[in-house]
Amino acid sequence: MRRTVLLVSAALLTGLLPLASAGAATGAEEPPPVPVDRFEGEVPFASQPAEGIFTWGGDSDDPPKLELAARGDAPEGDKVLSGTYDISGYGGFTHDFAANEPGHDWSAHKGIRFWWDGKNSGKRVNFEIKDGGSNGEASELWTTSFTDEWTGWHQVEIPFTDFTYRTDYQPVGGIDQNLGLTEMWGYALTLPTGTPGTFAMDGVELYGKADPALTTKVLAGAAVYPVKEGGTAGVPISVATTGSAPLAEPVTVAYESAGGSAGAGTDYTPVKGEFTFPAGTASGAAHTVSVPTLKDKAAESAETIPLKLTVTGAKAPAETPQVVIDAHGLPYLDTKLPVKRRVADLLSRMSLDEKAGQMTQAERNAVGTGGDIAAYDLGSLLSGGGSTPTPNTAAAWAKMIDGFQLRAQATRFQIPLIYGVDAVHGHNNLVGATVLPHNIGIGATRDPGTAEKAGAVTAAEVRATGIPWDFAPCLCVTRDERWGRSYESFGEDPALVKQMETVVQGLQGARSGKDLDRDDKVLATAKHFVGDGGTEYGSSTTGSYTIDQGVTKVTRQELEAVHLAPFQEAVDRGVGTVMPSYSSLDIIGDDEGPVKMHADAAMINGVLKDRMGFDGFVISDWQAIDQLPGDYASDVRTSVNAGLDMIMVPSAYKDFRTTLIDEVKAGRISEKRIDDAVSRILTQKFKLGLFEKPYADTGGAAAIGSAGHRAVARTAAAESQVLLKNAGGVLPLKKSQKVYVAGSNADDIGNQTGGWTVTWQGSSGKITDGTTVLEGMKKAAPGATISYSKDASAPTDGYDVGVVVVGETPYAEGIGDVGNGNDLELTAADQAAVDKVCGAMKCAVLIVSGRPQLIGDRLGDIDALVASWLPGTEGDGVADVLYGAKPFTGQLPVTWPRSEAQLPINVGDTAYDPQFPFGWGLTTLRTPPGGGTLTLKALALAAAAAQKAGSAEAGRAAVGRARLLVQQKVGQDITPAVAKPFADADHLLLSGRYADAVAKLTEAYRAA
Repeated sequence: MRRTVLLVSAALLTGLLPLASAGAATGAEEPPPVPVDRFEGEVPFASQPAEGIFTWGGDSDDPPKLELAARGDAPEGDKVLSGTYDISGYGGFTHDFAANEPGHDWSAHKGIRFWWDGKNSGKRVNFEIKDGGSNGEASELWTTSFTDEWTGWHQVEIPFTDFTYRTDYQPVGGIDQNLGLTEMWGYALTLPTGTPGTFAMDGVELYGKADPALTTKVLAGAAVYPVKEGGTAGVPISVATTGSAPLAEPVTVAYESAGGSAGAGTDYTPVKGEFTFPAGTASGAAHTVSVPTLKDKAAESAETIPLKLTVTGAKAPAETPQVVIDAHGLPYLDTKLPVKRRVADLLSRMSLDEKAGQMTQAERNAVGTGGDIAAYDLGSLLSGGGSTPTPNTAAAWAKMIDGFQLRAQATRFQIPLIYGVDAVHGHNNLVGATVLPHNIGIGATRDPGTAEKAGAVTAAEVRATGIPWDFAPCLCVTRDERWGRSYESFGEDPALVKQMETVVQGLQGARSGKDLDRDDKVLATAKHFVGDGGTEYGSSTTGSYTIDQGVTKVTRQELEAVHLAPFQEAVDRGVGTVMPSYSSLDIIGDDEGPVKMHADAAMINGVLKDRMGFDGFVISDWQAIDQLPGDYASDVRTSVNAGLDMIMVPSAYKDFRTTLIDEVKAGRISEKRIDDAVSRILTQKFKLGLFEKPYADTGGAAAIGSAGHRAVARTAAAESQVLLKNAGGVLPLKKSQKVYVAGSNADDIGNQTGGWTVTWQGSSGKITDGTTVLEGMKKAAPGATISYSKDASAPTDGYDVGVVVVGETPYAEGIGDVGNGNDLELTAADQAAVDKVCGAMKCAVLIVSGRPQLIGDRLGDIDALVASWLPGTEGDGVADVLYGAKPFTGQLPVTWPRSEAQLPINVGDTAYDPQFPFGWGLTTLRTPPGGGTLTLKALALAAAAAQKAGSAEAGRAAVGRARLLVQQKVGQDITPAVAKPFADADHLLLSGRYADAVAKLTEAYRAA
């Protein structure tokens, strides 16, 4: 049956909405429906700042296809909004009101409704509205959903009271997190994923009279109120209104202590009563309900006292607040006892359900406000890449994590959560944090001290936001630059990776773990065990990935020497956790074929835990057990029996925990294996001091992004710069020179910081605080003429030298794999900028990238070439070496190839003909020594003496001088006869074989 309503133009609609609201406020019992969208053509397909309907999605094929279609059965008018969709990631459409007009006032109405042509698919459709802020794309998102469970047209009515604040995504920082309804900017629908579908929609309108509970709500403060036995808990009950207006009508709250695990009259004095906030009460007024607890002198676990609230005249709190009498008197709470005794005592008291909860890690978005933490005894939460609180500030991080920790206090033994993040180059998820060079740049510094300081800065900033656990460092040995994670590696040589593992001490402190309870240390994670850097190109079966998560096919000798060696070093350094790799391991000669690392008991139990003596706990990667063959029960059983102690199941935590319990009860996982896993987890929680201090210690928050921390990052950035070519001494620049700057990465903090910065994949542009390379240059040479033209379109006449900063845009993991929409070539725009600038003047080209870029065809036209890697937020460090405030000292942590066809190419290869060999790096620190072969002979003697005496400093100095002498003679004439012994010498140096290193350098010198 068709409904007839007044046709209203878009302009008239905008004017009607505030008028309708005003009329309702003066006493109308039931305001008439107010049209929002009739889909007759009054609202166009357009986007901000104009009013309009537009589509969106995660991939190019995810946005649905929309049209205004004529339908004889249209519920209203003649047309409906119809569409088709086939969404793999996410997709939907939005109706935004015009940004250059006032927001609409919906506060007089009960809710929003619309007609939906049902397919009885059982699919859920998310519906959200946009409240407050400056426009539809800078507003708060409030969400709910409906399920398509009918056939044909049906009017969906959604009261505004059903909407909740989105915790998984907000386009801007939180505005007030209060659904005000007085400045509304439209609505959006997210369509179902996984299968193609069609839909039709008509007649969006506001309906009904505003529910008093919509504009007035009662709040109970926190959900949990811990109190020591014998103390009195005060539960504040407050009232809040939209717009902070005084109460229009009285609000009554009845309360009663009822239920819970505490005994009324024995553990606490029961309370019951009622109070009223009269009309005219100011928003924010509060009344405190006191709940006295009683002492019985017995040692006990925690006990709960729910405070049931019955509210009249307002919306009641979403949850019943609980008073929790703290656990007390039990041995595991005694800080004087050894950790081992505390763990054993606590473990002996725990049920299987509680143990399974400790082995479960959920993503923060999946648990919402956190009620499931206590309900499922969860042991851990994490933030995935880019999963941040709103606003993304240090204070908001601490508040969020404290809120989750508070939930854990409602569990029987009040076992604190351990919260983890991927802080892989500083606290990179936090806007304003100090972002250090990625590991590939740290490897280029060749400075273990810098690596340790980088870890220390990261730990201090992470712990100051309440996070005690960092999923870093990556100890992968990158063997193929086509890998999208290659910048997460310190280099291609295990000896270099081992040398940089001082980062573990920077993160954790002492090898014994005694420093873990400090407010500037975190638990570190050695990842990804084992062989993730050695996956073969084309072996990945994950989506469109070409190499990431593929198969590492090696001999057992290569496995030991290349991929396992860094993990033995990490274990020796006391690393607290280890994360297995998504990849598979195929050991040549064992006839087993590829084995997923999350299922490889021989490696995890046999090598890591038994042979290496690792006594921390093993944490899975994100949903990684889902990649194992078999059903879900098999995935759980196989991974846990293989030695995984905690499983990262971002949203599947309920299913995992239930399945784990069932597998134990069925005898397919032993209780001994469960006890081992939980003991390992609890040990680290005790070492971190979480039982005594579960909440954030924000005393160090002022140092986040501080000058002192940025100075460490600046030094690391400067040391990471590798000078590959410097014909005619173009670098360092002189402050008197007129400099022409060009290139896509000269003035882009997002490109400079790379992936894993603020979001998982990172992004271009001004995404965080810092100094770009261009800004650093202008600070380094104040008053100098430094002009910038990104695409080099500005005239090039009159300049002394050009600096062209080119390279990659951000990516992470398999998204960055070569062949997955990526290659190792400069973009056409960057190539054009290099050609124009270097064709017009002397030039230095800086390559800001996570891996080598193929530059050989232009190398002859480039005077100076610098591998800048991904230097982080401190472009000042790059400027320091450009202008000579600090010398170039960096060395290549990976081989720089001539062509993609050479890949993989690594130090030690039999056939080795790179553009620049592993270890190559010119310096402006000192003049190379003279004397040729006679000097090399003297240096060989000095190196041998140093090696015999065990003097690393003298040995490195001798090899370093020999390397400079060779590089000076070689120039750019790097032949295979030169490159191979030169690279081998660097490997020998890293291995402490100084005399052999000089011998190899002598061989390279003679071949030049």
